[in-house]
Amino acid sequence: DNIITNNFNAKKNENKISVSGNKFEATYFLKKLNKDNKRKTFSKEFSGNIDFKVKEIIINKESLFNFSGLGQIQEGKLHKLTAKANFSDNEILDISITPVSLNKKKLFIFSDRAKLFLEDYKFIKGFSGGKLEYTSNYDNKASKSNLKIYDFKVKNVPVLAKILTLASLQGIADLLTGEGIRFDEFDMNFNTVGTKIEINDIYAIGPSISLLMNGYIEKKKMVSLSGTLVPASTLNKIVSSIPLVGDILVGSKLGEGVFGVSFKIKGPPKDLKTIVNPIKTLTPRFITRTLKKIKGE
Repeated sequence: DNIITNNFNAKKNENKISVSGNKFEATYFLKKLNKDNKRKTFSKEFSGNIDFKVKEIIINKESLFNFSGLGQIQEGKLHKLTAKANFSDNEILDISITPVSLNKKKLFIFSDRAKLFLEDYKFIKGFSGGKLEYTSNYDNKASKSNLKIYDFKVKNVPVLAKILTLASLQGIADLLTGEGIRFDEFDMNFNTVGTKIEINDIYAIGPSISLLMNGYIEKKKMVSLSGTLVPASTLNKIVSSIPLVGDILVGSKLGEGVFGVSFKIKGPPKDLKTIVNPIKTLTPRFITRTLKKIKGE
């Protein structure tokens, strides 16, 4: 965009590539590194080693400093990698790719700034704060992944705003468009095959709301998600009252039985339909996940 002037050298000596310098805008480089398309970073004919040492790299307009890394490339794809960089004196980025078997690899990312890796998710706006931990075991056909984000805030998430409004939780919906809704933890387990993401479990817990959901997303075709959303005040009441589960889940007085909402989101990405229903009982899975989280703290 004629904003950043790159200043680095890339040298190839037989089967080794060395990248060094003062500044490198690396967004495109990292996105295309392992992609199977015509515009590849490395030729399929190239196998060898690569090392990086750059004072400043820029990814999605975010600067990282003292970036250094070592890697191995096999037939144009990263086979092994260790890389580190700093956002500041106390904030780091750590990335590794480790071979697990002949075709399988494990990708691990830890980042003190989660937003760097969420820029491509257009449905999330106003994301702030957060530490990110991502693990993925993958091969050429599929991947099995886990994403954790800690202590963050979101604003302007249209789907969540619609659920809160339909559930008559206007006070929390106002938070979403105002100062934002804070979450202590977000935990997502999912599998990817081709363009389809099977979401086994998304669990998020925060001071205002907690939610649990699953489903699938097929890129540019279909979104199908269902879950449970509970205001934190209700969840706290339930947890604090265990083991007297019966009265708590059913409610001892008229009108006390509704503790949250179940919801479904379905349709093409540009025409999502949302349905919300009040619920009187929480699933054992929801309660188990919540207790596990509280016990962990």
